[in-house]
Amino acid sequence: MGDLSGIGAELRGEVAWLDGRFLPREAFAVPAGDAGFVMGATVTEQLRTFRGRLFLPLPHAERLQHSLQLVGLAPRATTDELMAAAEQVARHNHAVLAAPAPGEPPPDLGLVIFVTAGDLAAQHGGRAGPPRIGIHSFPLAFNLWVGAYAQGVVLRSVAVRQVPGDCWPLAAKVRSRLHYFLADREAAAAEPGARAILAHADGRISETSTANVAVVRAGRIVVPPAADALSGVSLAFARGLAERLAIPWGEESLRHEDLATADEILLTSTPSCILPVTRFDGRIVGSGGPGPVFRRLLAAWSESTGIDIVAQARRHSRDTTAGAPT
Repeated sequence: MGDLSGIGAELRGEVAWLDGRFLPREAFAVPAGDAGFVMGATVTEQLRTFRGRLFLPLPHAERLQHSLQLVGLAPRATTDELMAAAEQVARHNHAVLAAPAPGEPPPDLGLVIFVTAGDLAAQHGGRAGPPRIGIHSFPLAFNLWVGAYAQGVVLRSVAVRQVPGDCWPLAAKVRSRLHYFLADREAAAAEPGARAILAHADGRISETSTANVAVVRAGRIVVPPAADALSGVSLAFARGLAERLAIPWGEESLRHEDLATADEILLTSTPSCILPVTRFDGRIVGSGGPGPVFRRLLAAWSESTGIDIVAQARRHSRDTTAGAPT
């Protein structure tokens, strides 16, 4: 599956991994006739690093394997081999990144693993190819969310609905995401800077385009069950932190009114970890600022990783006054 030890000079810069071999990041490409590009037939996982090491690799690997099974893709590499290659890509690329200032560490990375359905027969002379596997990394775009730790995120309800489970399993993390794009565009048109909250056709709240959602009521965190939203790795980590902090946690289907009357609304995702929502459908959430449960979870997250998450985002953001992500 390839090894970075003893690499040549051509791989001294950033690298990627494609179908079993390491290559320069700039040479990393997927053919235009790949089914992942043509049809969005792609299973994926996104991870992040702390100090250059992958964070929560095991649960990400387990979800990747589950998604592959649900979609029916069988790549020519085991999940263990993929995660080993991902660790090498992350470690190498973190080491070659430039530090923002002398004596400071380089920024942490986002890392994507994807498996496509391979060459589409219709665009390859009638011959389909095996699943294609890729791994690449990129410096985290801290400026997109750094301001949200203090100012919060704005959410809007939209007419775009979550894809029903009879189209593809909600538990599969895939790249077929046009509905996310349309939902966020609708939300931003209704309120600049807002992100969409997607619901099912029957009104059950699902997720945003990039994050799981949770509400806080009377000090208790409530999240949608697995039947309503993709099971989030970061959300599961937040649950573990909540248990350590003796914060009650429960699962139940949420509706619009649950968000509208929540004391706090929280978003969890791999890059930013956890963010507060301070306005929903034009109305202030709670006190209008980050709430006490958010602050406790964020502090515990920083303690668990050994990184002050907000300070890191400020240090590596080009604009430390950036507002909520869009």
